[in-house]
Amino acid sequence: MKRIIILCLAAGCFVGCGIHKPYSRPEIETEGLYGDVAGTAEEETIADLKWQELFTDAQLQELITLGLAENTDLQSAKLKIDEAHAALQSARLAYLPTINLAPQGNLASFNHVTPAKTYTLPVVASWQFDLFMGGISNQKRQVKAAYELSKEYEQAVRAQLIAGIANLYYTLLMLDEQVRVTEATADIWQEFVEKAKAMKEAGMFNEAAVAQYEATQQSVLSSLQDLLHTRTTVENNLNSVLARGPQTIARGKLADQQLSQNLAVGVPVEMLSNRPDVRIAEYSLMQAYFATNVARSALYPSISLSGTLGWTNNSGAGIVNPGDVIMNAAGSLLMPIFNARALQNQVKIAKAQQEEAMLAYKQTIINAGAEVNNVLSQCQSARAKRTLRANQVEAMRRAVESTELLMEHTSTTYLEVLTARQSLLSAELAQISDRFDELQGIVNLYQALGGGRE
Repeated sequence: MKRIIILCLAAGCFVGCGIHKPYSRPEIETEGLYGDVAGTAEEETIADLKWQELFTDAQLQELITLGLAENTDLQSAKLKIDEAHAALQSARLAYLPTINLAPQGNLASFNHVTPAKTYTLPVVASWQFDLFMGGISNQKRQVKAAYELSKEYEQAVRAQLIAGIANLYYTLLMLDEQVRVTEATADIWQEFVEKAKAMKEAGMFNEAAVAQYEATQQSVLSSLQDLLHTRTTVENNLNSVLARGPQTIARGKLADQQLSQNLAVGVPVEMLSNRPDVRIAEYSLMQAYFATNVARSALYPSISLSGTLGWTNNSGAGIVNPGDVIMNAAGSLLMPIFNARALQNQVKIAKAQQEEAMLAYKQTIINAGAEVNNVLSQCQSARAKRTLRANQVEAMRRAVESTELLMEHTSTTYLEVLTARQSLLSAELAQISDRFDELQGIVNLYQALGGGRE
């Protein structure tokens, strides 16, 4: 056996160098990753805030806390971490020898004589060396990368959950405000209908005008029902995310929401270190890298030692009692010869998969930069429209007041009042949507920059 070990060590001198190379992060060009948005290393972004600091609404904080505790997707992600950790522990134990107790017993009788009883109580041990930094080491590193990936997946679920709860909450607030405006508009149209009927009795309106007012009122009431249904659906969706049945969700008002005014995006390298999806892509690349090393290590020799120590009453020459001690040891060297071509093809497959993982990693970074640019544009656009939309709403209110007065004292027709009223309603609903877009944009920017990490 000593000769076998010497032979294996000699083979290691020839092949040990170059079988294993440590993983290093590939160089990715991040210049211009955010498009025209310029970031500086000194800028502090909203991603640096804890979610409790960004979302100051007490009722929203309660919902996020409940979601982090009860959401089933997040709980499943945490269980995947436990699974990956157990796999990593098993991989680390691969360096140790395998020891098993393998008792055996036998009864043998010839020509009806008294059966001969033999037994063996051996402890069997086997040990595979990893002299060349090959299969075992790289398999452990591959499993470790999977463990780190599972932790990043949990972070991705966590960040998505926080942003999702916030967006659903703000959607409810938007719908509450739209319902309020629509209900107020429906009440006004009810007054118009009653006034139109009175003016018809006085000979100032005809039936066509009354019918138009009634039709418009019914259209507004129909829109109100759509909003109420949508609000119920969103409320149920939020309850589902919180892992509970349908129920009313306590909430604040859209006008009271205050989020960070800081839209700085920092430098791309910060995003690469914070975003879970980018880190997941890199850990997938690491897994592929170590898988290639595992496939390559199969081309080189492997050494195995095995041994047995125990008791037996079968000495080989006859049956004796009490038992005698048995002991043996063996070593083996496995060197692929005729299957080398098949193993080389496995290496080619692993290398191709590693290149695929590299491309996926690069594309994930590109997509992340585009997402940051998109949500930043959403925030900036919504903020730019804030003053413009407020001026529009104010102008439409003046137009409604003017047309109503003109209709009462001049020849202005009811159609102009209808048009002005509909335009005002549309402008008010759009103003509410703009505010929601701004809030949603900030939430999405927080997530896009890697905010919400534990």
